[in-house]
Amino acid sequence: QVQVVESGGGLVQPGGSLRVSCAASGSIGKIMAIRWYRQAPGKEREWVATTTTDNTTNYEDSVKARFIASIDNAKRRLHLQMNSLKPEDAAVYFCDWAIYDGGTTYDYWGKGTLVIVSS
Repeated sequence: QVQVVESGGGLVQPGGSLRVSCAASGSIGKIMAIRWYRQAPGKEREWVATTTTDNTTNYEDSVKARFIASIDNAKRRLHLQMNSLKPEDAAVYFCDWAIYDGGTTYDYWGKGTLVIVSS
């Protein structure tokens, strides 16, 4: 079993910065990718970024150049540095670890961390 926990959410003013993190623990096979999603109230969950274990990240256009993901493979932890935050960035941020084990890739989700962007 793999457990995923997000942390670091909170209240930040527009234009401010916040770093959220996502940690995995348990019986972890080969990590294929780690994805960030977010879901604002009344909206569908949307993809934010995907990071692979070589620390290569693809970003959704609206966060590109403002968000930076970094992975700590040894600690099984992924960080998402969010800069120049806008009110529309407010959401619950989730991470999804895609892990290959025994011939199948499994997705493990955390319960999310809330980011509020407000003055």
